[in-house]
Amino acid sequence: MHLSVKLGCLAVVNVLLVFFYQWYILSAVGPGSETDALFASMVVPQLLLAVITGSMIQVLVPLLTIEDKGAFQKEAWTFFQGIGFVFFVLALLLFGTATLWTPWIVPGFDFETRLLTITLVRIQLVGMVFMALNGVAWSAYHSRQKFLWAEMSAVLGTLGGFLLLLWGLPRFGIIMAAWAMVLKSALQTVLLLPGLGEYRAPDWKSQTAVKAWRRLYPLLLGSTFYKTGDLVDRFLASMTSAGQLSLLYFASQIYMAGNLILSKAIAAPMVPLLAKRASAHEWPLFRRIVNNRLLWILGITFVVFVCIAFFGRSILTFLFGHGRFTINEVLTLHWILIAFVGVWICGALGQILSNGFYAKGNTRTPTKIGVFGFTIGLGMKVAGFLYWGILGIAVGTSLYYVLNAFLLNFVLQKNLNKRILDDMREG
Repeated sequence: MHLSVKLGCLAVVNVLLVFFYQWYILSAVGPGSETDALFASMVVPQLLLAVITGSMIQVLVPLLTIEDKGAFQKEAWTFFQGIGFVFFVLALLLFGTATLWTPWIVPGFDFETRLLTITLVRIQLVGMVFMALNGVAWSAYHSRQKFLWAEMSAVLGTLGGFLLLLWGLPRFGIIMAAWAMVLKSALQTVLLLPGLGEYRAPDWKSQTAVKAWRRLYPLLLGSTFYKTGDLVDRFLASMTSAGQLSLLYFASQIYMAGNLILSKAIAAPMVPLLAKRASAHEWPLFRRIVNNRLLWILGITFVVFVCIAFFGRSILTFLFGHGRFTINEVLTLHWILIAFVGVWICGALGQILSNGFYAKGNTRTPTKIGVFGFTIGLGMKVAGFLYWGILGIAVGTSLYYVLNAFLLNFVLQKNLNKRILDDMREG
């Protein structure tokens, strides 16, 4: 609990910096075509990171839980260099073809906004490489249960990017907002690098690397499909009036930031614990850890949402009333936050449940559930957009997260009950 409090405090500081980063942009520039271009430019880099590094982290943390220091360094550097090379090549390919694929993502943008989006996309691709490397380094720290510096590096990196934003946005405009993100990621890479230990040449044929790929490829196959939700959101939102995409993105980021705090403070520290319980076949204790964390998450998210529902409008008016926001934009943002209730509560629950599968080395089940839920959720988003516009996208997304959390919990509890009964029979 003491560690969770420290991690939670660091995560809160980092999230507040990220929030003020986006708040400063929206307040200084105002929701419009420039901010729409900025937030739309993030979608492909973030999609690749979510598909590859998001899946990779879940696989690497249990695998890098190695007692031998030399073996740990060898495996950590192998993954670091391999992932870095893959993302460097991806960044080059996407940079060169940005003029071809970017217009397909934002069909509702006018010509000038599309050109700005292409420029911002290319800047974001630079930061994508550093963020991918951070995913490996972050996994290395967490596998050694060195959580605090991993979070501190994020705080320091975000602070550096925010300071550049404060200096550069009034002078160079929205372009500097994208470069500030790059600086944030690059600083964090530098700060995390010592955690890999003494440099080791990569060993592509190591058993750990082979095992990582076996666990990773089902996640990649499923994630490539169901992680495209943000891409669908940007596609639909680009066909609304200027500024609506920015409001949708900002609302989702508020909840994602909250989920990130809960993940780092409550969900992430339990992965090494669950991996050890799974290795020892201590399934009752495994289930107790999962259920306790679920209750904590449910209580926290419910209380926060009630506060947002009743006091959110006043808070948003205080934060944005003096900027370039109109009162209608503040009201729209508040309603989007309410419509995203499933993303907030069930998204946090889903992190706990997914980690329960990953700690056992099971990457297929959460992937299958994610694909199934996303397929249904995709239809809900499109239908919601046709009937309620930007709010309909938020409602459809919420329903997907609710369905996903329900299915993950049902299957995980059923699986754990079966393992406990089997052990009792054998005993």
